Amino acid sequence: MRTLKTLVLAGLAAAVGGLLFAWSGLYSVAATKEHFMPVEWFFEMAMRSSVRTHAYAVTPPDNLDDPAMIERGAGHYEDGCAPCHGAPDAPRNPISRHMMPEPPYLPDEVAAWKPKELYWITLHGIKYAGMPAWPAQRRDDEPWALTAFLLRLDRMGAEEYRRLAFGPVEGDEHSRVTELNGPADETLRYCARCHGRDGNGRDSGAFPRLAGQSADYLYESLRAYAAGTRYSGFMQPAAAGLDDGEMRALAEHFAAQSPVQSPAAGTPGPGEGDEPLLEVGRTIAEDGDPSGGVPACSSCHGRDGNGAAHARDPRYPSLDGQHAGYIEQQLRLWRDGSRGDNALSRIMGAAARRLTDDQIRALSLYYANRPPVRATVEGVGRKS
Repeated sequence: MRTLKTLVLAGLAAAVGGLLFAWSGLYSVAATKEHFMPVEWFFEMAMRSSVRTHAYAVTPPDNLDDPAMIERGAGHYEDGCAPCHGAPDAPRNPISRHMMPEPPYLPDEVAAWKPKELYWITLHGIKYAGMPAWPAQRRDDEPWALTAFLLRLDRMGAEEYRRLAFGPVEGDEHSRVTELNGPADETLRYCARCHGRDGNGRDSGAFPRLAGQSADYLYESLRAYAAGTRYSGFMQPAAAGLDDGEMRALAEHFAAQSPVQSPAAGTPGPGEGDEPLLEVGRTIAEDGDPSGGVPACSSCHGRDGNGAAHARDPRYPSLDGQHAGYIEQQLRLWRDGSRGDNALSRIMGAAARRLTDDQIRALSLYYANRPPVRATVEGVGRKS
């Protein structure tokens, strides 16, 4: 009994002593002073143990080797991660080297973490380390895309990194964006890294085709991303920094581009024997599925899939020639309630929740393998 009392008193004395030491301000919180070695060890141990425990039940998806997923992660890493964590073609930002704790140079560190642990850190961030949580907590597909890229960052060369992060960016002296003053053209180059200056994205289907969409739809999409009513940790940081004039100029630029159906537009494309699946997609697109309560896609997106039925409503995009993987992903987000928080989300969510996985794939393939259409003011485009 006496031993127990002694331990309790010793514990109280230690707690009071620690409180008085903290209150005195003698311990420096300046980023120019490193932690005492025991303190640094304790924080590192606590962080790694916490990540390991909380990521224990996480199940990684089966497609972490998907090239499109890796490209999406690379596109975000360059702007969202590389300034603090470095990249194969560039060191860390000098300012980040003076943070406490100093962000690790990730190309040398990722191999020490499991995929599910990288995902958990990306999604939730780390307290008191300057590592933020993912801006769109409902979009677990985006942290997994970044994880897919991080898994290949170890020993990645500068040339491969630039190919993944920047894509084929080509010059365009006739961009409408260049008519604006200020950094608008730089903004276009930023968008072009993923979507291409011509708005047709990359052949992998990693990013949606913007070319030929109506300017109203693109403008409203940027506004929704910036406001956070359309969820995306990739797009919200990019859109939030744009003013209204830049949004309108970008929307007009991409709307004026000619949509191109690349060989990979239908990825994953129809294989031999997929004709019945394409017919299922056509039937749902044109007539819906009355038995399942699924309305026809054409009732909003038009018979040609380009929004002709509701040309003046900016909510409805062109679907013809869009990448199948993107259409499939969006339908799944609608179904899971992870695409946004607005009236349109409730409308589309109600429809998507009635779709089966096979129907989603069928619709995606059907629209991806149709010739793209450029939207016009009246919503009736010309086949490209």
